[in-house]
Amino acid sequence: MKFVPMSELLQQAASAGYAVPAFCVWNAETMVAVLRSAEKLKAPVIMMSGPSEFAVMGPADMGAVAQAVARRFNNTRAALHLDHGDSLEQVEACLSAGYSSVMLDFSTRPVDENAEALRRVVAMAHPLNVTVEGELGTIGRVGQTTVEGNGQSTLTDPDVATSFVKGTKIDALAVSIGNAHGMYTTLPQLDFDRLAKLQAAVPAALVLHGGSGTPAEDLRRAISLGIAKVNVASELVNAVRQSLLDQWGAQKNMWTPLAQAAAIKGMAQIVEKWLHLTGAVGRA
Repeated sequence: MKFVPMSELLQQAASAGYAVPAFCVWNAETMVAVLRSAEKLKAPVIMMSGPSEFAVMGPADMGAVAQAVARRFNNTRAALHLDHGDSLEQVEACLSAGYSSVMLDFSTRPVDENAEALRRVVAMAHPLNVTVEGELGTIGRVGQTTVEGNGQSTLTDPDVATSFVKGTKIDALAVSIGNAHGMYTTLPQLDFDRLAKLQAAVPAALVLHGGSGTPAEDLRRAISLGIAKVNVASELVNAVRQSLLDQWGAQKNMWTPLAQAAAIKGMAQIVEKWLHLTGAVGRA
């Protein structure tokens, strides 16, 4: 299997009323878990990595490993995505590494600076048939369980979003509608009226960051109002971390590869759950 442009997956999802989940991956084992689950359920999927995951492997190695793993799977469709890229240099590195989708997140900067940087990304990525995601409004962070997001959230303005997407020509827009990165300590209060206005006004696929812990009924409603991609990271990372803590607490001399294998097995169960929640099962 070769990675496809993320826009191809999102356009089909938006037209058919489901969403494609994007899962955080950071090594070959997590990639296998995601792709094996997607193939089992005949679902499209997005594998994403970003600045924090690049502490394990840089973009060049991450891309090479992902492409090697993907060759083992032929009954699904997948995109390889840079999540929350923090510089143009990082975007360039991911383009060189074979990523089929890139996100530059300058959402905390002035809108004009954010837009100009994304125009530069589009100019680099679109000739390579690579999808571009941006963020408008700032998606915050819940507690200390994630390295993504910021201390404060600002909601996405539909009027600004329309001109922003048209001016940058990005393919996907991450929106801030009351969602947040991390595991929710209280249920999120999603602004569905705002989302409906964004769906009507924005000529790009809409993305919901901070999927972990979102109630199923809210997720279904968000998808019905145009959300075509849902990011899932904290739920995966927390499950792996807790499994390792439990195993090492019970057996101090636990053989590390066996502990990791057990933790990744639990991660696969979460991947399958989200493929069902988003309606992606059977859509590959």
